[in-house]
Amino acid sequence: MDRSSLLQLIQEQLDPENTGFIGAETFTGLVHSHELPLDPAKLDMLVALAQSNERGQVCYQELVDLISSKRSSSFKRAIANGQRALPRDGLLDEPGLGVYKRFVRYVAYEILPREVDRHWYFYRHRSCPPPVFMASVTLAQIIVFLCYGARLNKWVLQTYHPEYMKSPLVYHPGHRARAWRFLTYMFMHVGLEQLGFNALLQLMIGVPLEMVHGLLRISLLYLAGVLAGSLTVSITDMRAPVVGGSGGVYALCSAHLANVVMNWAGMRCPYKLLRMVLALVCMSSEVGRAVWLRFSPPLPASGPQPSFMAHLAGAVVGVSMGLTILRSYEERLRDQCGWWVVLLAYGTFLLFAIFWNVFAYDLLGAHIPPPP
Repeated sequence: MDRSSLLQLIQEQLDPENTGFIGAETFTGLVHSHELPLDPAKLDMLVALAQSNERGQVCYQELVDLISSKRSSSFKRAIANGQRALPRDGLLDEPGLGVYKRFVRYVAYEILPREVDRHWYFYRHRSCPPPVFMASVTLAQIIVFLCYGARLNKWVLQTYHPEYMKSPLVYHPGHRARAWRFLTYMFMHVGLEQLGFNALLQLMIGVPLEMVHGLLRISLLYLAGVLAGSLTVSITDMRAPVVGGSGGVYALCSAHLANVVMNWAGMRCPYKLLRMVLALVCMSSEVGRAVWLRFSPPLPASGPQPSFMAHLAGAVVGVSMGLTILRSYEERLRDQCGWWVVLLAYGTFLLFAIFWNVFAYDLLGAHIPPPP
């Protein structure tokens, strides 16, 4: 029985007078008697919805949203109010799982802070489409790095090679009119150490986030961090170029770490305190390395070295926009006031940065290095 037939049967048998409410116990009996295909997690949430209602009934629209795998803010509040009706056993007690399902369970406990969300994700997760965005970006970055490494015969500190900055992908202040460079710089890296650090975090954090929150949300967050990184450099470090995907990486990592901190009691990932400390140490070390290369280059260079401000801008995007996205699992962002506030702030920043790049360099008389 398909979804539309199921909803029609429910309305005809359980709500013939079109009152808008359906008894939870009666609906559960209908599911079992007709052997209707409904995920166990959805039945559990149905009981939770009924528990939040004084008469033990479920609003028909909430039932439609449940079966259609949609969750509004009011739906989530109703689930929270009736959460005591959910089973106490967690997914860790689920027996007989295959390798892939165990990985899905691992992702659920790594990313989601509430057991009801973990159940929801575990039972409705499908392997298609796979998390292609983060994997594709990482693969493209590796291919570009290998091509330039072979061409320049240099694998560490590539930015010191005189031919490196001639790449059409690098952001350089002398090429600000070539707007694509504000994004494509994410495919270029200083050396093997920066590429390895970014690729590792993109696969370890970015892929699980994409599995849970979807391609559109995570790609938006990543690219917003990348764009904010280059624009911030063009404002705060006007003479410096930018390379590397650190703006997007720090947006993902900062959003995830902030989400873990704000939901510390609910997160069930093992050794979370130790992992949090290690992540902060590694991220701080990468920023420190970028600052050192910017102001104390170890080799003679023909111009300023890449700026570190993209890292900080990505972190700000992660804590603001990213945290809003991660806290809205399976909810419509357009229904949340906070999302529009974040978009307004980001849009204001974009407009300011555009005007700055068009007018400020000439008005301030900035001495930028000649473009390669």
